[in-house]
Amino acid sequence: MYKLKNNSGASKRFRKCYNKIKYRHSFRNHILTKKSSKRKRKLRKICMVKVCNIKRIKSMLPV
Repeated sequence: MYKLKNNSGASKRFRKCYNKIKYRHSFRNHILTKKSSKRKRKLRKICMVKVCNIKRIKSMLPV
């Protein structure tokens, strides 16, 4: 049987957490001066993947 491999892009973006998958918001790395404090504060939070996308992401992270 062949080796199971993770999708390298997905493994950088998503982490398994119990039965759910968590990820960090995008648009939080650079050019922060033009973004409002309110926007940056909301982007700080860690989010959970929506139920409709979990199956797709789990197939990219089999290991």
